[in-house]
Amino acid sequence: MSDGNFNRSLLPHTPYASGMKAGKQIAKMRAVETFRQALDRLCPTLSDEERRLEVERFEHEVAARL
Repeated sequence: MSDGNFNRSLLPHTPYASGMKAGKQIAKMRAVETFRQALDRLCPTLSDEERRLEVERFEHEVAARL
């Protein structure tokens, strides 16, 4: 009969920190891809260089907020 305590070694291994890091990276990738699609749709006249600069600026903003 259990006394309410449990042995942590019996619990499944959950690497919280690496999971958070992976999740943030996936979120950043999806956000940047969505931004690229929106930029193509909303600003079709942008040159390739201007588009690249805007995407880089957005990537830096997302990285700073995550």
